[in-house]
Amino acid sequence: MTVQYIKQGRPAEAKADLQAQVRATVEGILKDIENRGDAAVRDYSAKFDKWSPASFRLSAAEIQACVDSLSAQTLEDIRFAQAQIRRFAQIQRDSMKDVEVETLPGVVLGHRNIPMNSVGCYIPGGKYPLIASAHMSVLTAKVAGVKRVIACAPPFEGRPCPEIVAAMHLAGADEIYCLGGVQAVAAMAIGTESLPAVDMIVGPGNAYVAEAKRQLFGRVGIDLFAGPTETMVICDDTVDAELVAVDLLGQAEHGPTSPAYCITTSRKLAAELPAAIEQVLGRLDTAPVASVSWRDYGEIILCDSDEEALAEAERLCSEHVQVMTRDPDWYLQRMTRYGALFLGHRTNVSYGDKVIGTNHTLPTQGAGRYTGGLWVGKFIKTHTYQRVLTDEASVQVGEYCSRLCGYEHMSGHKEQADIRVRRLKRA
Repeated sequence: MTVQYIKQGRPAEAKADLQAQVRATVEGILKDIENRGDAAVRDYSAKFDKWSPASFRLSAAEIQACVDSLSAQTLEDIRFAQAQIRRFAQIQRDSMKDVEVETLPGVVLGHRNIPMNSVGCYIPGGKYPLIASAHMSVLTAKVAGVKRVIACAPPFEGRPCPEIVAAMHLAGADEIYCLGGVQAVAAMAIGTESLPAVDMIVGPGNAYVAEAKRQLFGRVGIDLFAGPTETMVICDDTVDAELVAVDLLGQAEHGPTSPAYCITTSRKLAAELPAAIEQVLGRLDTAPVASVSWRDYGEIILCDSDEEALAEAERLCSEHVQVMTRDPDWYLQRMTRYGALFLGHRTNVSYGDKVIGTNHTLPTQGAGRYTGGLWVGKFIKTHTYQRVLTDEASVQVGEYCSRLCGYEHMSGHKEQADIRVRRLKRA
């Protein structure tokens, strides 16, 4: 049996047209903000979010009011999630070591891991108040040692979202702004009269936010292209269609352009899944969004073997890959292109999104081919240095360097080596 595409999403051409529209819109906004600064930011916030406060930056009193408005249980839940994320981030940070080694007698090479000076964290919150994104970006940056961490989130229901603000504050944000969308990303990256530019932008967002990061890359660093959520379930007959449907729709609710793939070796499950999708949609408040996403971007792919399923998973390179098979570790050992893996039926993408401790800002749109997700290492630059301790070592390296520069016809480089060989050999 060859791979069978039981259900496919929209054709690539339709997706390309949408991306072109997004690209043009974002380009115009970025140019306007570059030219008009704060005034443009305010105009776009009023247009898109109906939000134009006296100051987008929250005062200490406003931040504290948000924290004080929350119940003890809510604050405990936020602190629990942050404790898990901080613990794993610190373990990752501790794995990054400065090194110094004498590679030849008198030649010392090393590297230092240096945190960035300033980072802007975007926390989505217009449609859903994504509290967890504050932990994932702000907290991870602080564990990495970033000195200045800005956090931006859009208003939710006409005001700063108290849960997001509290999460930003408890995670250690140095500046908190109630500002969303492309205008927030642009303000942080380009800088305005009231908001000095940062060195790097991180955080997930919709297609417009992801495109803004793409266009700004180079002017500032970015973590990765984290656009509309993608999810994949790889499964066999050890799970039922209802569980698979829940796990697909649990991510499809992010937005109407979020792909959801089911790759299965079970013909029975593939046949039962469409009806299970409809049943689960019937009990979700977010069905109006999730149903459109599944209709336009959902896929069911029936494979004959794990090898075929693996090949399809690698081709699609999804952000989230949930493996519910007899031997999930078979995929762990073989998969090379994805954002994050969720192994076995006891875990799921939601655990990773919210609380378990791994970071939920992950590569989308095939970026898992060349990068992993956000982690402390994204906030740290590894810089090398060298030191030569003796004349003899400099002469030894210099003689090799001189000849190698000659092969490349680079006389200036060659003279850098030759002058040291001449002087130090005489000495």
